Amino acid sequence: MLKVVKFGGSSLADATQFAKVKDIVLADPLRKVVVVSAAGKRYPGDHKMTDLLYLIHAHLQYGFSQEEIVRIIVERLTLIRDQLRVDYAIEEDLSRIFGSLSKDISIDELVSRGEYLNAKLMAAYLGYAFVDASSVIFFGYDGQLDTARTYQALQDAYTVHQKMVIPGFYGSLPNHKIKIMSRGGSDITGALAAAALDAQLYENWTDVSGILMADPKIVKDPKAIQRMTYAELRELSFLGASVLHEESVMPIKLKHIPLQILNTNEPDHPGTLIDEKFELEEDQDDRFVTGIAGRTGFYVLTIYKEQILADTSIVRKTLEIFDNFHVQIEHITLGLDSFLLTVSSAQIRDRLYDVVGKIQSECKPDTLEIEENIAMIACVGRRMRYRPGISGKLFSALGNHGINIRIITQGTNEISIIVGVESKDYIDTVKVIYDSFMG
Repeated sequence: MLKVVKFGGSSLADATQFAKVKDIVLADPLRKVVVVSAAGKRYPGDHKMTDLLYLIHAHLQYGFSQEEIVRIIVERLTLIRDQLRVDYAIEEDLSRIFGSLSKDISIDELVSRGEYLNAKLMAAYLGYAFVDASSVIFFGYDGQLDTARTYQALQDAYTVHQKMVIPGFYGSLPNHKIKIMSRGGSDITGALAAAALDAQLYENWTDVSGILMADPKIVKDPKAIQRMTYAELRELSFLGASVLHEESVMPIKLKHIPLQILNTNEPDHPGTLIDEKFELEEDQDDRFVTGIAGRTGFYVLTIYKEQILADTSIVRKTLEIFDNFHVQIEHITLGLDSFLLTVSSAQIRDRLYDVVGKIQSECKPDTLEIEENIAMIACVGRRMRYRPGISGKLFSALGNHGINIRIITQGTNEISIIVGVESKDYIDTVKVIYDSFMG
C-alpha cells in the first residue's frame, strides 16, 4: 500500500514551504514516493526557477552575461539548504552545472536542473533516497514515452528504495541525453509513478484547495468541487477549466487510481477527489452541477443542404476538408437540412476562406453562413441525467437575463450541457449559470 505524492513549484518555493511538505509527507506513512517540481515564485514579481534557467540559455545563445542569473539561483538554493540544515553539499552540483556553461549546452539538460536540484534537497531533508528521473523515465527518439521500460524501471527503483524522491518534468532518450516534457510535466511524472506502482492514491499538492466550480476571475468565491469523475474532469478541461492536463491524468485513469488535488498551505482541507465513479451519490449534497467552464473565440459555420439526413456525404466530405487543413472541430450539430460546426478562431482564422472555398467547390451546399465571436460554456455534472428540468432551468435563467443562446448541444454521456452565446455575453452567462444552480 502506498500513496504517490507530487508537490508543485509553489509548494517548494522556499525553506518554509519545504518544511510544510516534510510535515505532510511524514504525517502519513503511506506517502513513500514523492515527485517534486522546481522552485516556484515566493512572492508576486519573483521568478520561477525554470524561467531563470530558460533565461540563462537565452543569454548564452545571444552572447549576454548570465552571471547575475546564476548568482540568484545559487543563493536561493543554498539559502534553502542552510535554513533547513540539510546535509547536502549542493555547491558541488551547482559548480558542475554552472561551471562550464556554453551556448552548446542542451536546453533540456539545463532547464531540467531546477527539478533535479530540488529533488536532491528534498530527498536529503526527508531522509528518502534520491532517484534521478533520467534513470526511470524513458522516451524514444520520436519523443514518445517508452511506457513499458518506464514502468519496469520505476518498479525496480521502488523495490530497492521503498521511500524515494523523484524529480518531475524530465526523462532520458535512448542515447542517455535529457528530454524535458511540456510545462507542467511534473504532474505527468507523478501520474506515471502512481500508475507504475499501482498506488492506492495519487495526491497532487498545489497552492489551491481543490478544483473550483467556476473561474474565480468571473465568479466571486466559487465553491470547491468535493468529488468529480474523470469524465467530468475531461469535459471541464476541454472547455478551458484550469485543471490538470490530460497527459497527467491518463496513466492513473487507465489504472483506476483516484487522484486528490490538495493544498500544501491548507493540508487539512479535503480538496477535490477525482475517480472513475462514486457510489452512494445520495449521501452528497444537492448539487447537480459539478462545474462550469468556457472559452471565447469560436467561429460557427452553418451549412445548409436539403435532405442531409438522406445523403450524409456532404457531412463526410466537409469533415475531410477540415481534416486536410488540420483544423480541429470542437462541436458538430446535425439537423434535417443543415449542420453546424464550431471551431476555434485561432485554428481556422488564417485559412478560413480556403476552407470555405473548398467546401463550396466540393460539397456545393445551398448556403453557408459564418458567425464569429462566439463563446462556448459547458455546464457539467454527472448527476444531471437523473434530475428532470435542468436544461429548462438553465435556458430560462439565461432568457430572463436577456442572453441569446446561439447554440445548444448535449454530450452523448449526458453529463454536460453546452451553450454557445455571443462573446460579449460570456461573463454574464457564466455568472447566471452559477447563480442559478449554486446561488
